[in-house]
Amino acid sequence: MNIEFFIARRLYFSSEKEKKISPPAIRIAIVSIALGLMIMILALAIVIGFKQEVRNKVIGFGAHIQITNFDSNTSFETAPIVVNDSIINEVILPTANIVSVQHFATKPGIMKTDDDFMGVIVKGVDSDYNWDFFRQNLVSGNVLNIHRDTTSSTVIISKVIADKMKLDIGDSFFTYFIQNEVRARKFHIVGIYQTDFSEYDKLFILTDIKQVRRLNQWDDDQVSGVEILINDYNRLDQTAEELYFKMTDLKDRNGNTYYTRSIKDLNPMLFAWLGILDTNVVVIILLMFAVACFSIISGLIIIILERANMIGILKSMGENNISIRKIFLYISAFIIGKGLFWGNLIGIGCCLIQKQFGIFRLDPESYYISVVPIVLTVENIVLLNIGTLLLSLLMLIGPSYLVTRIDPVKAIRFD
Repeated sequence: MNIEFFIARRLYFSSEKEKKISPPAIRIAIVSIALGLMIMILALAIVIGFKQEVRNKVIGFGAHIQITNFDSNTSFETAPIVVNDSIINEVILPTANIVSVQHFATKPGIMKTDDDFMGVIVKGVDSDYNWDFFRQNLVSGNVLNIHRDTTSSTVIISKVIADKMKLDIGDSFFTYFIQNEVRARKFHIVGIYQTDFSEYDKLFILTDIKQVRRLNQWDDDQVSGVEILINDYNRLDQTAEELYFKMTDLKDRNGNTYYTRSIKDLNPMLFAWLGILDTNVVVIILLMFAVACFSIISGLIIIILERANMIGILKSMGENNISIRKIFLYISAFIIGKGLFWGNLIGIGCCLIQKQFGIFRLDPESYYISVVPIVLTVENIVLLNIGTLLLSLLMLIGPSYLVTRIDPVKAIRFD
């Protein structure tokens, strides 16, 4: 029988009548650990959710990787590049981690109705376009149905643009394009989307890529670029680098060089901001660890001092310091375990309630999302619990040496 565990269990789980050890000290330690773990779970779930939501919206508008003309400037009035089937099938798609390739072309224009006008970016997409992102964010209507052999004048616009221009499904409007001369195109709205990513919602309308080609007088295989979707985001940098070296030595029939960039390269400030959030989470976790450890250390010292008489008796009966220290470490483990239980219960419960009902909301103009996002993973919860338990126990090894400083004779007399 493990005598240390037996004594610790009798001391911790004794009834009130048997004088349960240090109820105030235990309760404070349990509450501190529970609150610390709860805050760590919430902080991690919110930050991971926030980063994932914002990242997915950026990727939804621009894919994981883009290949464009090296001579294109930073505006949406792009220089064309030739991308034919042989390049896609023989160079791009054979690259590991790549799922699909989609053509696109952009053109700045001025959208006008009878009452108002605004500058927009017309993004032309082809029949190979992946509509999953916009389907998830549709407010009304449908996505575009593009065919290779016909040119469509239908568009989907954002709710921001629709509200400003007082447009709805089925309405039409003219968009004017300036390039040597003014050209106009009439578009018909078939869908309205809302991503809450205001930076892009107030900018993009999507239509058939053949409309943009005609405006720019491009050939059928000329585009602003191609967007590439990958399978594993964690391998984005590796995939983009591999594709960059494959494409950098190639030129199209007009002598243009292909320029490969990841979504991180296209939006460096945004992804740098998201990276800072990781630092904030680390600081929060460290602070919560420190609070929890301080509380459990204080509780252990109080328990040891209150049980000085028992320690003296055990020493007089031949128990060594290591054995007595184990008793109090077992007691500490019981306290930590109970704190972890309540911390998990409250923390996970709050996350599930927020995920289900979206109680706490955000200003999309500032945060790009309207509801505090939650992403809970079993791995993160398990790691937080194991880390809290092990770190707390390690921090208690030092204070447990207080047992060695207690003299048996003085302790037995201690009341």
